[in-house]
Amino acid sequence: MSSVTPVPADAVPADPTPSGGTSTRTSPRRDAGAVVRAYVALTKPRIIELLLVTTVPAMLLAARGIPSPWLVLNTLIGGTMAAGSANALNCVVDADIDAVMKRTSARPLARHAVPTRNALVFGVVLGILSFGWLYATTNLLAAAMAVGAILFYVLVYTMLLKRRTSQNIVWGGAAGCMPVVIGWSAVTGDVGWQALVMFGVIFFWTPPHFWALAMKFRDDYAKAGVPMLPVVATAAHVAKQIVVYSWVMVVWTALLIPATGWVYTAFALLAGGWFLVFAHRLYGSVRRDEPANPMKLFHMSNTYLTAVFVALAVDSALSLPVTGWPF
Repeated sequence: MSSVTPVPADAVPADPTPSGGTSTRTSPRRDAGAVVRAYVALTKPRIIELLLVTTVPAMLLAARGIPSPWLVLNTLIGGTMAAGSANALNCVVDADIDAVMKRTSARPLARHAVPTRNALVFGVVLGILSFGWLYATTNLLAAAMAVGAILFYVLVYTMLLKRRTSQNIVWGGAAGCMPVVIGWSAVTGDVGWQALVMFGVIFFWTPPHFWALAMKFRDDYAKAGVPMLPVVATAAHVAKQIVVYSWVMVVWTALLIPATGWVYTAFALLAGGWFLVFAHRLYGSVRRDEPANPMKLFHMSNTYLTAVFVALAVDSALSLPVTGWPF
């Protein structure tokens, strides 16, 4: 996550006083670059990058060809604003948690780099802009689903589930699955079964990905009072759940094979096997009470999701004709 350190106030020349002495004042000026970085950090750019990686392949598959580059660009812009809105509002609600946890203590609101009211307005405005942009450049369905994803992430996951249940990330993670559905609907104006399969791939990927991170930062979540599964369950139980979800995810990716070609099929199966090796290794280490490094699975999970969806994009580009270009 990005970190922003407020720039100290600059000292200004001392003013003469009637007594002939001097008084020292400080200016509230802040470096404009630091302010911009703080607002960018509110949107959690690294998370957005991963979401956008899944959007473009969904659009390629939906188009049954290479869609208009303008449509792709406009969808990515609207999707970026929607994800940024959700993440900024998440930072507002979770400011108290972020300040307690070492992993998130550098976030802007935890460091008081951005006023809470400003962050709230920023997040709401981004959400409104995302709806307007997608409605004007794609269609109403894509725009409505973007707003729905924002509301679900903030109201259901952040405010309702996160602090109340160990299954928070399982159901709350559904918001992170929406970019593929939004991308599909931006092209077709509806939601096909292929979009639902892609949704499921990310849905089942999210628990192994996030629980691996939560295993590493278990003490952080416990200190903040967030009942992530690694906080309330044994490491062996968490690792077993990671294996179960990993198997379901890999099997689920195969459901997309009838709509794709050999490139996607090969990468989905090979990458899936690779993921399962990491998941089973983590489970084996925990069961044998050996030192385990869940962050290996966490980092690998990012690579896995990127590889599968990039393969889907390449497969679609190689297999399908160029259509919908405005030139």
